[in-house]
Amino acid sequence: MAMIKSRKHAQTRFNQHMSAALAAMLLPVAAHAADAPSATDSAEQKPQTLQEVQVNGSRENDFKAERASSAKYTEKLVDTAQTLTVIKKELIEQQGATTLTEALRNTPGVGAFFLGENGSTNTGDAIYMRGFDASGSIYVDGVRDIGSIARDTFNIEQIDVLKGPAGTDNGRSSPTGSINLVTKQPLLENAYQASFTGGSGKQKRGTADINTVISADQGMAFRLNVLDQDSGNPARDVVKNKRWAVAPSLAYGLNSATRFYLDLLHVKQNNIPDGGVLTIGLPGYTSPDTTRPFLSNAPRVDPKNFYGSTLDHDDVKADMVTLKIEHDFAGGAKLVNTSRYGKTTENYLLTSFMATAANLITPNPADPSTWSMKRTNLTFKDQVNEILANQTTITADFATGEVKHTVVGGFEITNEKQQNYTWAATGGTALPNTSIYQPNPGAAVKVTYARNGARGLGETTTESLYVFDTAKIGDKWIINGGVRVDHYNTTYNGVTVQGTATPQTIPVGTLLASSLESGDNLVNGKLSVAYKPTADSSVYGLVASSKSPPGGTTFSLSSAANSAANPNYDPQSTTNYEVGTKWDLLQQKLSFSAALFRTDVKNEIEVDPTNPAVYYQNGKKRVQGIELGVTGEIMPKWLVSAGYTHQNTEVVSGKVVTAAGENQLSYTPKQSFTLWTSYTLPFGLQVGGGARFSDKLMRGTDGAIGTPAYADSYWVFDAMAAYPINKNIDLRLNVYNLGDKDYVQAINKSGYRYTPGAPRSASLTANFKF
Repeated sequence: MAMIKSRKHAQTRFNQHMSAALAAMLLPVAAHAADAPSATDSAEQKPQTLQEVQVNGSRENDFKAERASSAKYTEKLVDTAQTLTVIKKELIEQQGATTLTEALRNTPGVGAFFLGENGSTNTGDAIYMRGFDASGSIYVDGVRDIGSIARDTFNIEQIDVLKGPAGTDNGRSSPTGSINLVTKQPLLENAYQASFTGGSGKQKRGTADINTVISADQGMAFRLNVLDQDSGNPARDVVKNKRWAVAPSLAYGLNSATRFYLDLLHVKQNNIPDGGVLTIGLPGYTSPDTTRPFLSNAPRVDPKNFYGSTLDHDDVKADMVTLKIEHDFAGGAKLVNTSRYGKTTENYLLTSFMATAANLITPNPADPSTWSMKRTNLTFKDQVNEILANQTTITADFATGEVKHTVVGGFEITNEKQQNYTWAATGGTALPNTSIYQPNPGAAVKVTYARNGARGLGETTTESLYVFDTAKIGDKWIINGGVRVDHYNTTYNGVTVQGTATPQTIPVGTLLASSLESGDNLVNGKLSVAYKPTADSSVYGLVASSKSPPGGTTFSLSSAANSAANPNYDPQSTTNYEVGTKWDLLQQKLSFSAALFRTDVKNEIEVDPTNPAVYYQNGKKRVQGIELGVTGEIMPKWLVSAGYTHQNTEVVSGKVVTAAGENQLSYTPKQSFTLWTSYTLPFGLQVGGGARFSDKLMRGTDGAIGTPAYADSYWVFDAMAAYPINKNIDLRLNVYNLGDKDYVQAINKSGYRYTPGAPRSASLTANFKF
């Protein structure tokens, strides 16, 4: 149960309640004073009639948000003509969701469905949304957040999930949306909260949220959020999630027209990564070797098996400093300037594997305990990401005749860098074989490794101008139009190693340098028209675009003809069409939304079917479907958040991309459903639960033999109970996967590996607030 409920600089809930109570208590006194005769009044006096006094108060809705955080969305969500889901921290806390990936389960069809490419494994928040990778479209307070890091929710106020192209809002981005994390900010109230969690998988986690007023007169407040976690994984052996973080924030002028915010963030992670589990024994698995048909009937491996080694690690350090200045002009205009510097470093090694026919060793076909597997892959990642950005936005209201306008204009300049260093084993990859059914994670590994001299530095500088106009015609029509121009320049300098490495500290070879550059202007736009049948509803239509230039998300350029990062190619181009309706029901306590959408993605790279050496940009992909959402309060103390999406995906022009040969997009469930609901009983006990459904996932096509072409659909059910011990302490019990469902959460492109879904597990959290 959260203590700090809002970022708005308004009265606290305690003060609102006290004001209402004082008004009620003082009303009879005021009436008595008005009726009492003065010394100069005559004995007979006409009775006086008092004016009616009304005391109005409002109770915050824990699940339903009124607005998105971005200044570019000036209207309430009910009047915003696009699918935009806001996940509030109260919902995140009820579910015990500690990472961004877990929190995104509250919006259907969004998740970490893709495990990685062949022997490598994705790191950080590898999010797929409506058929495309959205991990490069994650923002913190409106500024792009680059780097392979698993983001924690300890300092998050809400998460805004925009579906459909966001090119006009954010510039280059995923074809199908963006994710914005809104951080906690200081408030003019004293509030202190801490929580401690323990649970399955050796989970140990503690957080604190401290807000204190330094000077009420100057509007100065300080807020500190801290995190410490050292946990295992209930689904996996050895895998470890260890991190700590601190996020101090200082605000000045909260009660004035000019406000300053200074935010710092430091995160350090020392994890043991999860390389996945062999797909042997899963439905759809067959022998990759025709001479060993018995592998097709091999028993399934234990999903908890860990096939890595003592070398494995994932060490991440992230630092971010943000300065934001807000100013309210006398005429009602508002200026916001945000400056950000961020740096993320990652040092990663995974003892990965490819369970090909050549790597499977089966000396005794009748005895699986004798079977083993060669581990020939050491997957390294030595990466540094930096961003330096400044954004200036001004919002103003004016009227032209009977039309009321809200105009948002702005300028952004951003410099993003990514440096990658290549590592290699210095004495060969002499990793010991590991048992398929009884791997020994603690087995001695004698492998040395170091940087081999190869490296790459990618840098993108972008200058952007944008303007949005929301025109209200009477109280029935809202027209919104926006245009954005981005001028980008990407440079990539790479050094590759050619020649045979020698077993020295650093392998020796011929260093070959290359340099590539790409730059152009990107123009994106959006236009929507909304009609309001009632004050609390809208029916709308939208068209919007997005573009992603070569190397737009990878910060690398390539001269290869089959690479979308080739600077000779045009940007990937996306157009989204959407019609929908939104309604605020039950006195604005419950929101309902429904949308039909179609997204066309063009300029995909395709090979000439008659000449494999020739490539064209004639590929086209399409995602279309329907999305429904319900969020808010059904009745007092009964909350709900639910969403459903049905999406049809296809390759309109080009090669089919699924291993099964079906014309769909890979790692994209056709249907998805999410539900969470809770109810607070009169004596304080809060009970809740949820359900999640994900349709089957088609994996990508490649040359793998015998591996599953898809992962089956699944249902998962969770439950929660919370009880306040007293006004300062409450306990919350979360139980996940009540039915102990065995399912595949993510699968890699070759199908040799998968990530098992978490089995039945539980956590107990104690919350302290003062």
